[in-house]
Amino acid sequence: MTETEGEKKPARVVVADDQTVVREGIVMLLGLLPGVKVVGAAGDGEEAVRLVAELSPDVVLMDLRMPRCDGVEATRRIRSEYPGTQVVVLTTFADDESLFPALRAGARGYLTKDAGGDEIVRAVESVLSGDAGLSPSIQRRLLERLSQPEPAPVATEAPDGLTARETEVLVLIAEGFTNQEIARKLHVSTATVKTHINNLFAKTGLKDRAQAVRYAYGKGMVRPPAD
Repeated sequence: MTETEGEKKPARVVVADDQTVVREGIVMLLGLLPGVKVVGAAGDGEEAVRLVAELSPDVVLMDLRMPRCDGVEATRRIRSEYPGTQVVVLTTFADDESLFPALRAGARGYLTKDAGGDEIVRAVESVLSGDAGLSPSIQRRLLERLSQPEPAPVATEAPDGLTARETEVLVLIAEGFTNQEIARKLHVSTATVKTHINNLFAKTGLKDRAQAVRYAYGKGMVRPPAD
């Protein structure tokens, strides 16, 4: 017998969560749901990106707070490099500070980690049909965030092989912003900011924020305030 025209292939899903108990619990739950097939599970963002490259899943259920590469950065890489794969954020609370950066990075929906089977199936089906799996309150808050102006790009040419984003972070450090404030300005997670700082320190040989401030002023990336 041939497959009937109305039958759908199950959605191929990768689960990414650094907590083994949570990850295995979600995988077990998904295994009981109709229309969903788990094809892989990852313990961090790097592994999630690798599995997407290898398995080409339809959807990744992505935890936000993971080691090596957090959920925001992994989402950005997946949506940039493998646009055929959609991302649904897994979060403990709907107001997680990393939720909006993940949506900006290309996630199409979110689920709290206590979501039931019906909610998971609806979220997966929504993003695969081109809809956003977001509650009205989250949609309103996202629109408010998106209406905020982006930080002005740094005009100077980046020294020492710094990327544009690393240069932005360095300038904001020199202007006195904390990691949390930088994360809010750039709409990324604090973990991503720390990764950029570690990278720029390694490239420039800097050891602390005081040296970073002197470096930025010495390279003309920041000008002293006018008297």
